[in-house]
Amino acid sequence: MAAFLLSNTVFVILLSFILLALILFISLLVVHIRNKQKLQKKSNSTELELKFESVFESTSDAVIVADQHGTILQWNLGAETIFGFSKKEAIGVNLEIIIPESLIDGHRKGLQQFSETGVPSVIGRRVELVGRRKDGLEIPIEMSVGTWKTDEGLFFSNIIRDITERKETEAKINSLVYRDPLTGLPNRRMFSDQLALKIKQQSSNKQSLSLLYIDLDHFKLINDTYGHYAGDQMLIEVAKRFQSIAHAEDTISRLGADEFILLLPNTDSFKATAHAQKILELFKEPFRFQQEDLFVTPSIGISIFPTDGIDLDTLVKNADIALSQAKNQGKNNFQFFTESTNQAALRKSKLAIDIRKGLEKGEFFIHYQPQIDLKTNKLVGLEALVRWVHPRLGNISPAEFIPVAEDTGSIIQIGEFVLRQACLQNKAWQDAGLPHFRVAVNISSHQFSRCNLMETVHTALSESGLHPKYLELELTESIIQSSTSAIETMQTLKAMGIHLSIDDFGTGFSSLRYLKLFPVDTLKIDQYFIRNIITDPKDAALVDTIIKMAENLRLNVIAEGVETLEQLQFLQQKNCDQAQGYYFNRPLPPEEIERLYQPASSPIN
Repeated sequence: MAAFLLSNTVFVILLSFILLALILFISLLVVHIRNKQKLQKKSNSTELELKFESVFESTSDAVIVADQHGTILQWNLGAETIFGFSKKEAIGVNLEIIIPESLIDGHRKGLQQFSETGVPSVIGRRVELVGRRKDGLEIPIEMSVGTWKTDEGLFFSNIIRDITERKETEAKINSLVYRDPLTGLPNRRMFSDQLALKIKQQSSNKQSLSLLYIDLDHFKLINDTYGHYAGDQMLIEVAKRFQSIAHAEDTISRLGADEFILLLPNTDSFKATAHAQKILELFKEPFRFQQEDLFVTPSIGISIFPTDGIDLDTLVKNADIALSQAKNQGKNNFQFFTESTNQAALRKSKLAIDIRKGLEKGEFFIHYQPQIDLKTNKLVGLEALVRWVHPRLGNISPAEFIPVAEDTGSIIQIGEFVLRQACLQNKAWQDAGLPHFRVAVNISSHQFSRCNLMETVHTALSESGLHPKYLELELTESIIQSSTSAIETMQTLKAMGIHLSIDDFGTGFSSLRYLKLFPVDTLKIDQYFIRNIITDPKDAALVDTIIKMAENLRLNVIAEGVETLEQLQFLQQKNCDQAQGYYFNRPLPPEEIERLYQPASSPIN
């Protein structure tokens, strides 16, 4: 029994030791696991911090942490790159080192407002501002600001991106969208936006504004004779001249081709008149191109807000209508929009349509005005003049429908019709036994600049069978000024045997050099000078000078618009070669010419 108890006691003691050892082991294991977990947490925290540090330093954006006073606490490599300050230079310094002087007051007020009210100005949203680099250069930046608060106070995190390249790209795109690529002026789209804005402002302020719609006269001729490069250079210079007289608040736009428009705020009709006169003065100076002096003139149409319209489309339309009136008044002038010009524009639009219909229906015909030799009083030539009897409006003056045809391009078809009919009629007269004389046909600038002019002339002569020496082509000074291609064209026509004359001589920018360069045969003195030669000594002197100059150059002279015996006698005394006008005969239909001059030329009484 004692042995059993002893063995039982030993067993209990042994079991107790085992249990104590197990408890100790478990305790040690728990401690080990806890220590391992602590080490793992510390390791994870360190790894996270390292990752954060890596991101903080590797981002190209500036990441800046500052306290509530604006003192910089953290400054990454992105901030160094963007602003030029090293970490050593930036940390501990106020954030104002990267703020332009002009924005510092606003920055301080924003901080104060946030600290007092908690209402942020830029915090919590992305904003575009201007930053300042170490070298003083101001750059566009995009910034996001966040805040957090601890027991130590309020802190700000600033993430800043340099958007210089983006802004440059936006500027280029904006320039393409809103700027004329040739002159750099605002284009039609930007002008429309500016005008809409100004109309709103002027309406609120109850002030007026003016639109000056400008078109360059005969600009197409520059392109056709000198090439588009010359035309482009002229447009660039025109833009510079406009800018030279503009005020800061004015808007000068190029609408396209040779059209410009000036928007003048706070400008009434008196100020608009003064500005238009300045523009006319700008064009008195020639445009220099490759040792040549080139001239163009402006026609200007003016509309006034709110008198002539209260919206964009109406103001532009009415300025354009006034521009057409300026063109009709002889170009190189300005006209204000009026209701009468509006009615004239409506009539012009209808005529443009009716001209095309009239050409198709054969409503146009030719009359011929005799040209008389002042020494023999005999017929020496005829000028072919187009006439139009409108089926509803009756006779339409050439002074009205020719400018419309020129503007719409129908002058090409009219010119070809007149040339063909004149050649056919002259040959028919010759075949009928009438004396052989030249028929003069006016050539418009549109016809002259076309590459198929030679073909058109050759076809008219071939179809009619008329000898080239009985055809005269009348060219205006504006067509042939300083043009190499004009010289070549005229020389080719001359080689064919065609007679060439300068029409309305003296009304353009006349130059004796042109008379030397161009193979012309005749000068036609414009009726503007003939009208007052008896009463105006200056006109008389000019006509006398032209006649003497032509005689020395061995050129023939025809005086246009002779209406009185006194004018005729003056011209005869000055040894003018030929004349035409109502004193001798109005333009006549072909049958009247046949009746007067059949079968041979007779003296004119």
